Amino acid sequence: MALDDPARDDPASDGDQFDAAAAELLSVAPREFIPARTRRAGDADPGLAARIRTVRKPTVAAWAVNLISHDATFREALDLSAALREAQDDLDAAELARLGGRRRALVAALARRATDLAAEAGVALAPAARDEVERTINAAIVDAVAGAIVASGRLVRTLEAGSVESGDLADRVAGSIPGVQEVAPPARDDLAERRARRVAEKERREAQRAASDARRALTRAEERGASARERADRLHDRAEELRRDLARVMADAESADATVDELDREVGDARAALAAAERKVAAAGDGDQ
Repeated sequence: MALDDPARDDPASDGDQFDAAAAELLSVAPREFIPARTRRAGDADPGLAARIRTVRKPTVAAWAVNLISHDATFREALDLSAALREAQDDLDAAELARLGGRRRALVAALARRATDLAAEAGVALAPAARDEVERTINAAIVDAVAGAIVASGRLVRTLEAGSVESGDLADRVAGSIPGVQEVAPPARDDLAERRARRVAEKERREAQRAASDARRALTRAEERGASARERADRLHDRAEELRRDLARVMADAESADATVDELDREVGDARAALAAAERKVAAAGDGDQ
């Protein structure tokens, strides 16, 4: 990217890039997630790479939901969500009953679709995971925020209707949280309430920073652990080679000792033979005199 590219210093652009990278990673099969995250971070600039390394591996159920986030049938579910909210606002009991039956059928169909997509990727959804998929899809239909989150394709943990709280979403979604809007404070507010909100907001930000720091520390620890394991494996291999070499050298040394002993015996026999021959020579000399 050129140095004068305005997108380089645009926080919104950085956020969009991270959201796109997270959505890409969170649709990768779970067994391929870690290598894919490493490759994606390696291809990114340092700032984006650091954020990519914080993306957590999704649960199998959340991953399966991400697979159907751009499916045409899921778009139908979002349309149904709007119709349900309109019927609720109008207190239209007959329409709510009709749409409720359609919702249940659509949730079941989308859960089957997610199961099929997961199977195509080589992952079989357990019954418990399929239940989580159904609950998340149902939450997406009955709750606008949950629908926007599921549509983003960036789920890390699954959702459940009635429990989509903004303070809990940071642990369930990678990147920005779609569908969550800032609520303007009331015109008149009690001083104690304002202070309590400020304290709670500060604690939330600190907790988020701590969680982010912990994720980065975990990533660094995992990388150091992987390097240490590789070094340990190399040293174990080298130690095994040295043990084999030592065994060969000791065998050779024992063989050499045996050869020396054999040659010592031969030298002793030769000396004895020489001494006997010399005695015979001396005896023969005496006889001639």
